[in-house]
Amino acid sequence: MTDEPAHEERPLERMIAPGSGRRKAPPFPKGRQLDPRALDEIRDLLGTQPRRRDLLIEYLHLIQDRYGYLSAAHLHALAEELRLPMAEVYEVASFYAHFDIVRDGETKPAELTIRVCDSLTCAMMGAEALLAELPRRLGAKVRVVRAPCMGGCDRAPVAHVGHCEVAHATVERLVEAAASRPRPAIPPYQSLDAYRAEGGYGRLDDCLRGALGVDRVIDTLSESGLRGLGGAGFPTGRKWTFVRAEAKPRYLAVNADEGEPGTFKDRHYLETRPHQFLEGVLIAAWAIEAEAVYIYLRDEYPAAREILRREIAAAEAAGLTRHTTIHLRRGAGAYICGEESAMIESIEGKRGLPRHRPPYVAQVGVFGRPTLVNNVETLYWVPEILTRGAEWFAAQGRHGAKGLRSYSVSGRVRNPGVKLAPAGITVRELINEYCGGMAEGHTFKAYLPGGASGGILPAAMGDIPLDFGRLEPHGCFVGSHAVIVLSDRDDLKAAALNLMRFFEDESCGQCTPCRNGTEKAVKLMSARTWDRALLEELAMVMREASICGLGQAAPNPLLSVLKHFPEELA
Repeated sequence: MTDEPAHEERPLERMIAPGSGRRKAPPFPKGRQLDPRALDEIRDLLGTQPRRRDLLIEYLHLIQDRYGYLSAAHLHALAEELRLPMAEVYEVASFYAHFDIVRDGETKPAELTIRVCDSLTCAMMGAEALLAELPRRLGAKVRVVRAPCMGGCDRAPVAHVGHCEVAHATVERLVEAAASRPRPAIPPYQSLDAYRAEGGYGRLDDCLRGALGVDRVIDTLSESGLRGLGGAGFPTGRKWTFVRAEAKPRYLAVNADEGEPGTFKDRHYLETRPHQFLEGVLIAAWAIEAEAVYIYLRDEYPAAREILRREIAAAEAAGLTRHTTIHLRRGAGAYICGEESAMIESIEGKRGLPRHRPPYVAQVGVFGRPTLVNNVETLYWVPEILTRGAEWFAAQGRHGAKGLRSYSVSGRVRNPGVKLAPAGITVRELINEYCGGMAEGHTFKAYLPGGASGGILPAAMGDIPLDFGRLEPHGCFVGSHAVIVLSDRDDLKAAALNLMRFFEDESCGQCTPCRNGTEKAVKLMSARTWDRALLEELAMVMREASICGLGQAAPNPLLSVLKHFPEELA
């Protein structure tokens, strides 16, 4: 018998115990090592709060608020504490604009961040000058970044110093705010006692004690003509009926993430009459027998968040929420989460990626259960309609429309702001009757009837009723009733480019037509001469093939300029 040839032992063989058939443990653990100090800090930060996956975004906010950024060590510790893969925690944190991730070896962000809104109305009012001058004046200890619409279009230009809004911002005001580090101011608002003193929560009491039946409530809302006022315009009573037909448990998700440039009406009601909104929420929860309510509020509204936190607690203490549970969830800077299915993904602690449909959220919504999604203004009107009657609300419209609308008006008008006006009012009537006319020295030239995605129409078409279904024949829609007024001093090609840049930045990146289409459109629209044929072809692909409304509506301003303003292209 001959000896076997000698061979050199390989590294893998050194890790296997002779005769065991099992590999030895490696000499050191693989992957990132858990930092015990970071783990202690995360455990201290979370305290006794539940370690649930759907609270991931809430906990990322806790870290960002405490330390000013998200370190790799803290992300790893949070993943360990929530029993989640590190990759999942990282992909969620990196999806949202308001989280600052600092990787190993990277420099921490500046002590203070100033976000300057560069969306259309703020750009018209001088945002670019602020962005150009502030870094020179403030130095390296303050980070100045561009930000999308902050819901302060009537006070443009606006900026956030930390989480504090500076309205009608100037370089001097922002330099002063950077030095003083102000906290968000809580505006005066109607308290629970004041609301109850005027009869508030009376309709909820009627519902809970059986004086008002569900069928009667839904019939009243249907007869009033109340529709979804977040943009879609779906009849409210019909939506409630659809969700009630689904199996229990059911949920209610409130969309308070009004990120559409030009929109700020929901903020107005949350910061002035929060309990009328909350009564509408609680009536809706009663009607569909929702086990829980999730209010998803955009992060740009810290004052509204504090008001809701206080007043939800007050309502709970008063026994008004005994039939359901209200959860307040904080967005993190993602316009796409205004899309209902993306919002639901975010409520569940995930990236805000729109879902493919069907199934619709009325069937498969929050945590896979049937979910009613309504926006703030829709629910705000519920108690008043039940008090005054369907006929009262329906009779408020103009030009054949039904109801009242809260128009967010900004741009070149004398008195911008939230204007409570009849549904179906024309933009010319809105400017003259509610806004004091055009701003001094400006001539009405064009308007956006429905925010960034609603398209642009010329002043010559200023007598079309601003209501659902009236603007679609002209390639536009009223959406969330955000009206931005442009004048003879505004460049419409530049306005359309500003809006497309917004969509490029806010695309979630899930589908190619939107992700690549918005980027390509920005490049084409940045040229001195627009390639009309190529832009129209690109717009068609985006409209027809994008997963959700962002990509489908993003070409509207571009197509409006091509259709209604040929003189701008010369």
